Amino acid sequence: MDAELRLYDTATRTVRAFEPREAGRAGIYACGPTVYSRIHIGNARPFVVFSLLKRFLEHAGYAVCLVINVTDVNDKIYAAAAGGSSIELAAALTAAYFADTDRLELGRPDHEPLASESIPAIVEEIEALLANGYAYVAGGDVYFRVRRDRDYGALSRRDVDSMDQGEGSDGDDLKEDPLDFALWKAQKSGEDSAWDAPWGRGRPGWHIECSAMAEALVGVGFDIHGGGLDLLFPHHENEAAQTRCARGAELARHWMHNGMLASTDGEKMSKSVGNISPLHEVLDSHGRDAVILYLASGHYRQPIAYGPEQLDQARAGVQRIREAARRLQAGESPPALAALRGRFFAALADDFNTPSALASMWEWIREANRSEERLGDRDLREMLGVLGLENLLELAGAPEHLVALANERLRARGSGDFARADELRTQIEAAGWSVRDTPGGFDLAPLA
Repeated sequence: MDAELRLYDTATRTVRAFEPREAGRAGIYACGPTVYSRIHIGNARPFVVFSLLKRFLEHAGYAVCLVINVTDVNDKIYAAAAGGSSIELAAALTAAYFADTDRLELGRPDHEPLASESIPAIVEEIEALLANGYAYVAGGDVYFRVRRDRDYGALSRRDVDSMDQGEGSDGDDLKEDPLDFALWKAQKSGEDSAWDAPWGRGRPGWHIECSAMAEALVGVGFDIHGGGLDLLFPHHENEAAQTRCARGAELARHWMHNGMLASTDGEKMSKSVGNISPLHEVLDSHGRDAVILYLASGHYRQPIAYGPEQLDQARAGVQRIREAARRLQAGESPPALAALRGRFFAALADDFNTPSALASMWEWIREANRSEERLGDRDLREMLGVLGLENLLELAGAPEHLVALANERLRARGSGDFARADELRTQIEAAGWSVRDTPGGFDLAPLA
């Protein structure tokens, strides 16, 4: 990679050079979902952002290890189970999360640890905090002494005295200080997930889970810790404090936070309000290509507007790429287009600026469409590969007259002329190709 890779670091509030712990390698830990319901399109943003970041780093020559965890032990899961089995609910929703994100076709992270399968590492970290005085046992619970960590609040830039851990009144009668937070919670009546520990049977608090899983899989002082901006406090602040106080070193070298989805009418996006859609429904209606292009259209650090118009624009963009790809052939592109490819990757090297990168790709497509010669697809293939959209080139080998028939068929279906659409399908199949409707338009493939 010619350009220096620079990323915004939440801890320093600066865009700074990416300096990995080990040259040529990058360890990334991104916080995954708490599985108390099916994930929505907003939950998909960090999965897509950090999956694409991995692709870009690999393109730049790094060996990348990406970890995205699953929180399957949590108060929200107990509440969602409503007296039923939280273990069964978490297992079913974990399977649904894997199935939904599989449909994004970006590959799986290198590790996807479950909190329920990481208890020994969690217990060991709590023991280390107890041993050096940063934690205490009270009534079977274990709490972290926030004020003993002199650097607490540095990551989120918050004043300690004005903080609220978001735990409500739970454990207030046991805490030395209301600001302290739970590392371990004693088993309560009706809670079916619990493990034995030296201080009593119970289950881990939310924050200690991620510290332990990250340390176990990418080590203390790993390269990039990612997640949604909503996790900055208290979750990431508490993760950082736990590792710093248990290990005497910082958890991560670099902190990256993606922005949230924002409604077009200014209302907060949430499942409780009902203005955000489950990921599987958006995939059903618009297709994986449109979802990925939509999420890449906004800078990862900024909010991104969410609504039918934005998704429809992304779907139209997918179709535009497909149409351009059909006019290409395998091989190199002219130097002028190669320069646009260079601008694409320079934009990604500058704080992973996907909107600027996409602007260069759209310009590449415009110039390619204006050309009277048959151009090579190598540059576009390389750019789309980093964005996880390389499959959009698959139709490049379809005969142009069949592509025209498929487009005519699509228009016929849109106008309700299904008899004409069926006639066109017959013509396409007679030529040895199949046509399949997709949320993004259609696919053509040779008949077996």
